[in-house]
Amino acid sequence: MRIAVMGAGSTGGYFGGMLARVGNDVALIARGAHLDAILNKGLRVVRDDEEFTVQCQASDDPPKIGPVDLALLCVKTYQNDVALPMMRPLVGPETTVLCLQNGIDSYRTAAKALGETAVLPGAAFIEASVLGPGAVRQTGSVVRIVMGEEDGTESQRCRAIQETLVQAGIPGEISSDIRASLWGKFLFIATMAGVTTMARATLAELMPQAHWRNVVLACLAEIDAVGRANGVNLPEDMVTNTTSYIEEHLPDLQASMHTDLMAGRPLELEALNGAVVRAGRDAGVATPINDVIYAMLKSLENGS
Repeated sequence: MRIAVMGAGSTGGYFGGMLARVGNDVALIARGAHLDAILNKGLRVVRDDEEFTVQCQASDDPPKIGPVDLALLCVKTYQNDVALPMMRPLVGPETTVLCLQNGIDSYRTAAKALGETAVLPGAAFIEASVLGPGAVRQTGSVVRIVMGEEDGTESQRCRAIQETLVQAGIPGEISSDIRASLWGKFLFIATMAGVTTMARATLAELMPQAHWRNVVLACLAEIDAVGRANGVNLPEDMVTNTTSYIEEHLPDLQASMHTDLMAGRPLELEALNGAVVRAGRDAGVATPINDVIYAMLKSLENGS
C-alpha cells in the first residue's frame, strides 16, 4: 500500500516505521532536523523489546509525493490550519485519510478540508515519544488503531486498512460505533491531559495522592456523564475500566499536552477539555472540573 504520514513525530513516526518495515511504500511528512535525520540516517524506532531503522521517503513538500492510497493524519489539532491544506496533493479519488488526532470530532475538520468521503474517523492508542531527530520510542503493551465508518458499516476500505496494519504488527480494529470508540479514548485522554497539565505532574505522581486521585476520578465521571447526555453509547463500566487501565499502566503514561506545556509549545486545549465544556453546555450538563482546567490553561494555549 502507498502510504503518507502527515506528522511523523512520535505517533506518526512509529506507525510509519512499522508500516515501512514490512514493505509498504511509506512517505513521512516531516520538517527541520527531524526530516534531515530521516533523510540521512533513516528513521530509528525503539520499542521495549527491539530497535530497528527503516529507510523510507521523507519530505516537507507533499506535492512531490502525490496521491496515496492511505494518508495518516497525526499532527496536533492546533497544526491543522497549516497541515490540512498541505495534505491536499496527497488526496486523490481513491485516497483514504485516516484521522488519528485527539478529540471527539477532529475528523470533521479534516473532512471539511479534504472531502467528506475521503476522511475516515479513527483513534490511536499508544504511548510514544520523540527521542531526538530521526528517532521515536514506543513504550508499554498497549498499541492499536480503531477505525470505523460513521454509519457503522464494515467497508472495504476499513478491511483493507485493517489488513495492512495487522501485517505490519499493528493491531487494527473496525468499530461498528466509531462515535463511542472516539469518546472512550477521549474520556481517558482529556482527563489525563487536562489534570496532569494543570498540575504540572504525571499521573504516576498524582494518583498516589488521595486529593489528586479524587480529581482524576471525578474528571473521568464528568466526561462520562457528558458523553451519555450527548447520546453516546458508552459501556456501563467505562469509568471503572479506564481507572483500572490507568492504575495498571502508570509508569508508561505521559500526556503530550503536559509535555507540550513544559516545553512551551501550544496546547490541544480546545480539542480536549474545551470540547468537554462545549459538549456539556450543549447537553445541559455541568462540567465544573473541566471548566477549571480550561480556565487555568487558556492563557497558555498558544505556548510561551
